[in-house]
Amino acid sequence: MPWYLVVIFIYLLVINLIAVILTIYDKKCAQQGRWRIPEATLLWISAFGGAVGMYITMKRIRHKTQKKKFMLGIPVTFMMELVVAICIICSVTGRIE
Repeated sequence: MPWYLVVIFIYLLVINLIAVILTIYDKKCAQQGRWRIPEATLLWISAFGGAVGMYITMKRIRHKTQKKKFMLGIPVTFMMELVVAICIICSVTGRIE
């Protein structure tokens, strides 16, 4: 496996772990009436590659599932990331079909 794919894989693992931790932390803060993580921060983490981890965590812990910007925005973000990833991989490997 090329080194750059290993780096991308590790990056995605880390950013998704961060997304999971932030989502769980925000839920706990909401339950305890404490200061919350801004929605923009959560959405940016999702946009930087944490969409899968955040979406699965949101569904599992039932957090922000009533907010359309999260329930629609995060899957759309993931689809856009997937398209970009496929384009980059095709470009790097020379396989544009």
